[in-house]
Order: sequence, then structure tokens, then C-alpha cells
Amino acid sequence: MDAVVVLVLSLCCLLLLSLWRQSSERAKLPPGPTPLPVFGNFFQIDVKNITQCLTNFSKVYGPVFTLYLGMQPTVVLHGYEAVKEALVDHGEEFAGRGSFPIGERINKGLGIVLSNGNRWKEIRRFTLTTLRNLGMGKRNLEDRVQEEAQCLVEELRKTNGSPCDPTFILSCGPCNVICSTVFQNRFDYKDQDFLNLMEKVNENIKILSSPWMQVNHNQQSEFTLENLAVTVFDLFAAGTETTSTTLRYALLLLLKHPDVTAKVQEEIHRVVGRNRSPCMRDRSHMPYTDAMIHEVQRFINLIPTNVPHAVTCDIKFRNYIIPKGTTIITSLASVLNDSKEFPNPEIFDPGHFLDKNGNFKKSDYFMPFSTGKRICAGEGLARMELFLFLTTILQNFKLKSLVKTKDIDTTPVVNGFASVPPQYQLCFIPV
Repeated sequence: MDAVVVLVLSLCCLLLLSLWRQSSERAKLPPGPTPLPVFGNFFQIDVKNITQCLTNFSKVYGPVFTLYLGMQPTVVLHGYEAVKEALVDHGEEFAGRGSFPIGERINKGLGIVLSNGNRWKEIRRFTLTTLRNLGMGKRNLEDRVQEEAQCLVEELRKTNGSPCDPTFILSCGPCNVICSTVFQNRFDYKDQDFLNLMEKVNENIKILSSPWMQVNHNQQSEFTLENLAVTVFDLFAAGTETTSTTLRYALLLLLKHPDVTAKVQEEIHRVVGRNRSPCMRDRSHMPYTDAMIHEVQRFINLIPTNVPHAVTCDIKFRNYIIPKGTTIITSLASVLNDSKEFPNPEIFDPGHFLDKNGNFKKSDYFMPFSTGKRICAGEGLARMELFLFLTTILQNFKLKSLVKTKDIDTTPVVNGFASVPPQYQLCFIPV
């Protein structure tokens, strides 16, 4: 009986300590829903639709609010103004990488995606320099992407117009571009080493994307073999899955909107023709195609809550004090779906990126790659791949759906980290 009393008293003390700690912290932090001891706001968060959940909280508490994921506070930034103010205007202070437990367990704080401080700065600088030396932003990298686009087309021809799930083939293209950049060699799509690599990348992305994974010794040089190996893996993980998912979603949206597809293909055939491969010089002469690709990225909200950030020092932000190390969630979805910038944001419409004369229109709200110090290092490559892969596919094939247009479901499958399209099949009909 005495042991039970001691246990109960101990639990009560822990709960009181937790309540006292939370109340003292919350006095300086932005407002937010009242957290439970130990569990925080976990039971108030809909992990199946985090984007809408954060929007609902912002309507009550404003564009800057606090959620407790367990006992640790997380500050959420909702809307263009708050996100831009933090990541751009106070870029250095918000350049830390927030808590990402399962990723830290896999990567041990190494690489470019989840590292922090001086380690991150050195590895990012080294990675960008090395990628430039290997062809990033140069003609020879474009040549590699064009070559891979043609290989992708040849692989699609082998389907002979029969129904197919494009997931695997569309993953091979971006992965092979990374291979040809890092290893200076591409692989046949049936090469066993290549298939093993694709499988491992896919497995790790699935682990990192579980919704349950979202809540929860100094060395003289950062250029250790382990750190470099993790950095290379980061390039594959970030450079393969995100681009292939965007391509897969783009084809689904084009099936759903045949009027858009027809306009894009007319522009491709008018500007590029049928006898040569599309190139990046064509993009400036293809405003509708460019707008379509931007609208795909805006509409799908691929990484709706971004990868977590953290503040690198105590900072006063909008009259609140955010302590050093606090995790920051930036809602990219709230920026990409801003109705002031994009009228009727729930509708897929390339016109969101066109002016009244049909010219391409840039937008500061276009943040699928994030913004600020931690903007995606592979943004340039991803933009090139999306343009060249999509235009090459649409130059060579008509897309045929297996179901009526009105029955095509484009609702994303939100899995806690990324928004992915539902599985589907289509036919690639040679033109």
C-alpha cells in the first residue's frame, strides 16, 4: 500500500511540475490551445489533415501560435506574412533544423537536410559547390536530364498503350539524374543495383513520412566519410521522391483537365515541334506550360508543413519571446493556398500564374521549395527536371484515362509529411 501511495504522489508531483513548467513557458510564447500535462495538444491535432487543423487554429489564435507536441512547445507560422518575416527577414535566426526524431536516429544529425549550426553551413556550401562543379546550372546537366527524358519515353513506349501505373517509371528518371550527377553514370531501369537503391530510398521515405514520426561528439572536420555518405543519401531522398511524386501528380491532374493538356501540347508542338527534344531555352517561349507546372506544385502542396525549423537564439518575434532551440513549423500550404494571391485556390488553374495578356506571372507566394536560408538546395535541378520530363512526355504521348474525367479522384493522400496522389493507371498513346 505504501508503494502505491508513493507512486501516486510521484505522479501528482510530475503532473504539477509539468503544469508549472508549461504555464511559465506559455506566458512568453505566442498563444495557443491549452495543452494537457505530458501529452500536450496531441489529441487536438488531426494527423490525417494537419493542414486544415493548422488553419483552424490560426483562425482562433492568429498567424503565430504555439502547439505542444508532448511537453515541448512548437511555434507555428501560418500565412505568407509570418512565414516570409521569419524565414527571409530573420533568416539567420530561423535557420536551425527543428526536432525530427526518426530522421535524427537514421542520419545522426549528419548530411544536409537535418544537420545544424556550423556543420550544416559547411556541408551545404560544400554540396552546392560540388554540384556546380558536377554540372548543376550548366549545359551538361541539362544534357543529362534530356537524355534521361528520352530514356523515360522509350520505357513508356514499351507499355504499348496498355494501362499502367506510372509510379515506378517516373521514379527512375529523377533517381538516374542524381546517379549520373554523383556517380557520372546512369543505370538501366532493370539494373539490380539500381533497383536495390530505389527500394532503399523508398523504404526510408515511407518511414520518415509516418504521421507518428512528426510528433515526438565534436569532430575537427565535418567532411567524414559518414557525413558525406549521409549527404549523398539526402540528395537521393530529396531529389528522387519529391520530383517523381510531383510528376505523378501532374499526369493525374492533366488527365482530370484535358483542356489544360490540349493547350500545353499545342504550345509544345508550336514551339518545339516533333523533331527535336525540348530544352530549357524553350521555357521562356512557353508561358502556359510554365504556368501549368507552377500550378501543379502550388495545387498539390507536396510538403504542406515544410521540414521543421528551429530558432538558433532567443528571439523577440512579433512581441513574443521564442527561446533558442524552439521548433518552428512553417505552413507552406497556407501560403500556396492564399486566396488573396490565388483566387479560388482550391481549383487547379494555370491562370493563377498568367497575366491578362497570357504572359507568365511570377509570385512571391510560390514557395513549394520553402524559402530563406534553408530553401531546397536542389531547386534548380527539380525545376529543370519537371519542365523537361513533362514536356518530353507530352510531346510524344497522348494521355488516356481508364475512367471518365468526372470520376478521376485528385484528392491527396496525406501521410503526415507529404501529400501524394492516389494510385491510378493510365495509357500512354504514342502520337
